[in-house]
Order: sequence, then structure tokens, then C-alpha cells
Amino acid sequence: MIRTLALASTALILLAACNPQQANTEKADTGAATAPAAPGAAPGAAMTQARLGEIAPDFSLVDADGTERSLAAFRGRTVVLEWTNAGCPYVQKHYTGAMQALQKAATDDGVVWLTIISSAPGTQGFVEGAGAAAWKTTHRANFTHLLLDPTGRVGKLYGAKTTPDMRVIDGQGRLLYEGGIDDRPTNKVEDLEGANNYVQAALGDIKAGRTVQNGFAQPYGCSIKYPETIEG
Repeated sequence: MIRTLALASTALILLAACNPQQANTEKADTGAATAPAAPGAAPGAAMTQARLGEIAPDFSLVDADGTERSLAAFRGRTVVLEWTNAGCPYVQKHYTGAMQALQKAATDDGVVWLTIISSAPGTQGFVEGAGAAAWKTTHRANFTHLLLDPTGRVGKLYGAKTTPDMRVIDGQGRLLYEGGIDDRPTNKVEDLEGANNYVQAALGDIKAGRTVQNGFAQPYGCSIKYPETIEG
């Protein structure tokens, strides 16, 4: 009995640390609501929330090396946005090699891959300074830039809910895919085999000049650790 209670307590602690979220049956609201201006925007400016099929709103964030990067700088190239949190078991599942391989294949093909951390200071996944600079090497990642969003402005702007949560933007700046990375909403590494990777499929459609066949999938993973109040 004591052993059973101990195991149950451990399971509850792990669950609370990750806060896994798996999609409701309804798509996230992408209506005409506005989000606070992203870092780098004009003072007092408000930005329209990202909406599937429309031009993705511009934003600026500082990367792990301290350089400010803007989405607009990559217009003309396909861009992937990936929300991540190294402490999340769902992220860890994909970073056993599958995410790195997808990043490399995409960037080798000319895609800009922007990995974003929207964890608030003091929460799971938050990094800064040397930890941010070492993130790419530590996780053997192949993204183009690691962007830091500690206020959560950009995450909220794009309606990101989980880690991982993905967006694909074409060279014209249109948001053509949003949501889960694949159709296996678990944190089990063995479920990577045979999974339908929606990001890979969307990139293939864009490269071939086809309409993206699947523009939305329910996101799954750990809830993004946003601050309680997003600063305006």
C-alpha cells in the first residue's frame, strides 16, 4: 500500500510539472482579437492576432546571442516557428533525433527555422544568458535561430498553447499551417515511427507549389508557461 501511494504521488508531481494539454475538439480562436505589440514594435502599437491563411504578423525578438531578429527580415523564404520547452516530456520525445532531423532537412532546403521559448522567468524551460547560448549545442538542434520570448507576447500573438506547437509561413508571408507537429499525441518515443508529420507535409506542399492539404491540427504537449499577465 505504501509503495502504491508513493508511485501515485510521483506521477502527480510529474503531471503538474508538465501540465500536458491535448487539444479540445475546437480550433483555437483566431478571430479579430489583438495582442500587445511585440518587442521592437512602435510604442503603443497593437498587432492583429495571427490568422490561418492570412499574412502572419511581424514581430521582433532577441535571439540566444543577443541579436534582435524580425520575421519581416525573412520575407521571401519559408519560415517555421517552433515553440519549445526543454523540460517538457513531449519536447524530449521529439528531440531524441526526429526534431533535429526535420530541422536539418528543412534548413538544408533553404527554410528558416525559428525556435521560440515563451516560458516566463522562473518557470520550466526558461533560459537566458549562457544557458540560451548553449541551448543549440546542448540539444544538438539544427534551427536557424533560438528566439527568447519571456514576456509571452509573441506566443500569445500566434495563439501558441503547447510545447511543441508549430507554425509554417510561406515566402509571401502567409500563415499556412498551425498546430501539432504530428498525429501521435503522446510523449512516447516509439510513437514517432509511422507518425504523420504535418510540418514536413506542409513544407513539401509549399515547395511543390501545392495548396497545403492539412492547415491545422490540434496541438498537444505541455502548456506553455506564460506569465500570469502579459505586459503591454
